[in-house]
Amino acid sequence: MRSLKSLRYQPFVSGALVLVNVIVFALCAFSGNRLYEMGRLDAYDVLTNKEYGRILWAIFLHGDFSHLFNNMFILFFLGAMIEKEVGHIRYVSLYFISGIGGNLISLLAKAVTNDYSASIGASGAIFGLDGVLLAMVLFSKKKMENVTPVRVLLMISYSLYSGFVGQNIDNAAHVGGLAAGFLAASVLCMLQRLKYKRSVR
Repeated sequence: MRSLKSLRYQPFVSGALVLVNVIVFALCAFSGNRLYEMGRLDAYDVLTNKEYGRILWAIFLHGDFSHLFNNMFILFFLGAMIEKEVGHIRYVSLYFISGIGGNLISLLAKAVTNDYSASIGASGAIFGLDGVLLAMVLFSKKKMENVTPVRVLLMISYSLYSGFVGQNIDNAAHVGGLAAGFLAASVLCMLQRLKYKRSVR
């Protein structure tokens, strides 16, 4: 029983997500631009050609090794911490809600501004994990060691600043992912609080 309980706290999902992203990146390296053309997020293909799968597939595509490494480094360590707190199923749900939410906001921004550029990457989902962490430190009954609202807000502020001063960055996806992760995790925390209150009555 003890060994099974310890397995519950292992970051299986975070590790699997990193592995899938690495495999997809390797496949992209051998297939040239084919997988990028099939999965990149752009308003024309999604909204006009109705290729809605791009909203999901773009999360697994990365432009170069640096792009992949930076995202996967944050994904594994931040994701492992959150996965331990919320569990495997809730964690993967929050991850994809964040990534898809970020890409939907990116599409909206592209459509409004007539932006025909394409974007790829897991950064919207990873910003969503920042939002999840913020919701947890604000609303969850569990206390996370050395994690405070001020520290999380400083981390988010720096990440957003780096995006806005950088080039070829889909900041709409970052903001959208952050908002989606925060809202989804806030709802989760509120439901857990209600469940706890009912159990102690």
